[in-house]
Amino acid sequence: MKSVDVRAMTLDQIDDEVLKLKKEQFNLRFQRATGQLENTSRVRVIRRDVARLKTIAAQKRSGSMPEIAPKPKAEAKPKVAKPKAEKPKSNKPKSKKPQSAKSLKAGAKKTAAKKSK
Repeated sequence: MKSVDVRAMTLDQIDDEVLKLKKEQFNLRFQRATGQLENTSRVRVIRRDVARLKTIAAQKRSGSMPEIAPKPKAEAKPKVAKPKAEKPKSNKPKSKKPQSAKSLKAGAKKTAAKKSK
């Protein structure tokens, strides 16, 4: 529920809406406890709507309604592509992957067999 919509309501309408949301919140708590709750985000939405309604109702009762000025739209800045820095290439040859101890032993056996021939 948007705050603009709530501000257009009377105090009685706001109180009725809070009561309705409190009942829904109660039902959602029971659904969660029994494992039947499918839309878990609804609990958060209801809680925030109740807080929003109560805040605006308190502001109306105290007579201190804040003036909401429209937000000025920021001008869109054109995006400038940044040149990518080139990585310096090394002249070193790539090293082989390290061999496991088992493959090193097998390689040593092969070279030993070649030498003995």
